[in-house]
Order: sequence, then C-alpha cells, then structure tokens
Amino acid sequence: MARACFLVWIAALLLVGCKTPNNTSDHGWLRHRLQAAQITSLNLPDGRQFDASALLLLDSGELLTMRNQRDSILYRIDLLPGGREANLVPYNDCFSTNRLRELAGDDKAFDAEGIARDDQGRFYICEERRRWIIRCDPRSGKTDRLPIDWEPVKDYFSSLDSNASFEGIAIGNGKLYIANERSSAVIIEVDLASAKVKKNFVVQPAKSSFFGLHYSDLCWFENQLWVLCRQHRVVLKVDPATRRVLAEYDYGDIEESLGYRTGLPVGLMEGLAVSKDSIWIVTDNNGNPRGKTGNDIRPTLVRCPRPDRE
Repeated sequence: MARACFLVWIAALLLVGCKTPNNTSDHGWLRHRLQAAQITSLNLPDGRQFDASALLLLDSGELLTMRNQRDSILYRIDLLPGGREANLVPYNDCFSTNRLRELAGDDKAFDAEGIARDDQGRFYICEERRRWIIRCDPRSGKTDRLPIDWEPVKDYFSSLDSNASFEGIAIGNGKLYIANERSSAVIIEVDLASAKVKKNFVVQPAKSSFFGLHYSDLCWFENQLWVLCRQHRVVLKVDPATRRVLAEYDYGDIEESLGYRTGLPVGLMEGLAVSKDSIWIVTDNNGNPRGKTGNDIRPTLVRCPRPDRE
C-alpha cells in the first residue's frame, strides 16, 4: 500500500510539473510561461500566522489582501525598499470581527475568502462555510449580506465539505462572479442590481492536473475575467460573454522554486491581481515553512511581467 501511494505521488508530481513553452497554440488559445520579476515575503502583522487568501489591486496602485483565519479585515501590502519584504497594514475596519458577528448573530468563526470592489467603492468578500457574499461601504460604514438565492446552483455545493465552496470573487460590468472552489468547481455569475443568479460555467486549463480543477481566486481587468487555478498552477484569461478561454499563464516553476514544505504536492496560490503589465499571485501556505531548513512561515507575493505585453 505504501509503495502504491508513493507511485501515485510521483505520478502527480510529473503531471503538475510538465513543461509548456511560451506561445504554444493548443486548445485554441495561447499558452505562456510566467517568470518572476519580484518575490516578496509578507511580514506577519502581529507575529502570528497569516494565510493570504486574496488580492485586489486598487486604481491607486495599492495591493490589498486578507487572511482566512483569526480576522477578516483588509490589509494593505506596503513594499519595503528593495521589494524583498513588505509589511501588512490594516486598511480599514469594513470586515472587522465585531461587524461580522453582528451580521451573523453568533460567535462562530468566519472563513473569509476573495476581495472585490464595485464602481461605487464598496468592498465585497465571500465567506466559504456559510456561502455568504458580504458587502461594506467604507463611506457609510454599513456592512450587509447580499440576499442571493443560490437555488439555481445548489447542486454544485458539497453537503460534506464546507471548506470546498466560495473561494474568490470579482466584479465587472454590473455582474458579480463567484468561484465555487472544488468538488464541483464552477463559476457563478450574479446580477448585482437584482442579486439574482444568472449563469454558471466551467473553464478548464489545457495543462493537466492529477488533483482536478480547483478555482482559488478571480480578478476582473480590461473587461476580462481572470481565473486562478491552484492545482493546475495556471492563470486563465476568460471572455466573460462567451465563457471562452483566451490565454493560459503557467506559474508552476515559480511556485516550485519557493520551496514551501507542505508535505503534499498541492497548489499554494490563493490570490490573484492583474494590471496592464503584471500578474500578481500570493500564497496561502497554511503556516507551512519555506525552504529545506528554517521556520519562515511568511506568505509570498510574486509579481510576473505579462508575456503577452512584452
């Protein structure tokens, strides 16, 4: 039995690590291999574990993230000189523990994932266990839960694994996109004005993965939906109207080079942001240390130049 498990593990490593050259036209879209231009360790804001679980790039150029344990507030990533380290600084109190407890009416922990912002400046996060979408207006201080009826897509929700659901969100053209992470991976489209589910769809990378399809974050940029596929270790650029993949960006070599000691060959990236010239990804390393020795459990932010813009 041990030998069989070992062989399965080796096969998984070979599949995950397979090479794909830049600009190879397969499956009808371009495939690119990302290179890291900047690797930044994120200093723990209170000396405790920080599992970064989202990214959001503001128009100001500021990057926001959050952690899915201990608290759900937004943190700004303040790069230090040289870019090799950054401090995590509380950005606002939109999703403070007290506000979320008032909303829930109990003291049960929240598993907050994903960050989005609409054209009115309101922030959104998704809560995985409850399958909630929570919105905060920083100007009014109001925090509320969107009254979305999930009946049209309830068959995609696992009744056994509460940690296999809402993992990423994005907003564009009046629509909210939610990534149902795994078990039944699907992207759900909701009309923001009516808070009604309109569509659902699946996009699949060309790259193979032994561990199946896991969506771990979404991003909206240049009227396109960008999808982070954690187990495939790729980012997909998707046309939201046709739900067709336009391009695939492989970061597998980058993640492997970080050297986190997870004990399992599983994907670590859970945050995605895109700009005109860069793709940003960040690890949720679940407190696992980086390197063969040492105890550095800090998450890592990686900036990759966009090869389609070179």
